[in-house]
Amino acid sequence: MGFFSDSLFFGAFISLVGYMAGAALKKRLRSDFFNPLLFAILFVIAFLTLTKVDYDTYSKSAIYISYLLTPATICLALPLYEKRILITRNLTAIITGIFMGVISSISSVLVLSSLLGLSHLQYVTFIPKSITTAIGMGVSEELGGMANITAVAIIITGIIGNIIAEPLCRILKIEDPIARGIAIGSSSHAIGTTKAMEIGETEGAMSGLAIALAGLLTVALAPFFANII
Repeated sequence: MGFFSDSLFFGAFISLVGYMAGAALKKRLRSDFFNPLLFAILFVIAFLTLTKVDYDTYSKSAIYISYLLTPATICLALPLYEKRILITRNLTAIITGIFMGVISSISSVLVLSSLLGLSHLQYVTFIPKSITTAIGMGVSEELGGMANITAVAIIITGIIGNIIAEPLCRILKIEDPIARGIAIGSSSHAIGTTKAMEIGETEGAMSGLAIALAGLLTVALAPFFANII
């Protein structure tokens, strides 16, 4: 596999192949449990294990995908602009919903940490689990947590949110698009937002707004909650 591992875009190519295969599988089986991102992660792990390519080699050639993160994030502003009148009319409800989403997320970590007897280090590591990775890792470091573990927790949270968001809203009979978007964005950040955008334009816009506000609120509230355990 020397030819591939020495390629400048080897990591990016393998990652995209895994994601596209996962997307095709999901489309064919029509099941949310076949998440393309989860499939891509498992595909890359299996590929590197079987081919004996070390992670550093893969990481150096996969970094180019991260360059797309900034423009992709900026693109979330488009649905927000298109729904600006709707946002203005429901601003109080939106902010309240996002605030309660953040409180619920951090409180769940607090309760579970207490029940499971986690240490302070472990507790603060999981506090930012429901916000975007860029903000969450910074919050974890400031609180004295393990940023790498936080990143893993954030990804897992997003994947789970992406998988269960739509059926859970259906089970709980949450039909309002604003409420659904806020719930998804506040709990499962950007990965969940991809599902929200699949559900509808309003859900996607609200979820995108929730990503930003939930991140800011978590930054403000995390130091207070960090001192409880």
